[in-house]
Amino acid sequence: MENKYLGMTVNERLYVSGLMDKFEKAIEKRDIEKVIAILKTVELNDASIKPILANHGLTI
Repeated sequence: MENKYLGMTVNERLYVSGLMDKFEKAIEKRDIEKVIAILKTVELNDASIKPILANHGLTI
């Protein structure tokens, strides 16, 4: 399985995938499940997702 986002930052992944607005709205609503789903869509793993959630004051 090829990672099409290899070498991109999280913001770059969200922008290229067209999910930046959905991600920001999910963060504003504190919808953790939606945030996680979006981050998994841009091929981030659980180990990468946890610090992102923590950075936004969200925990699972």
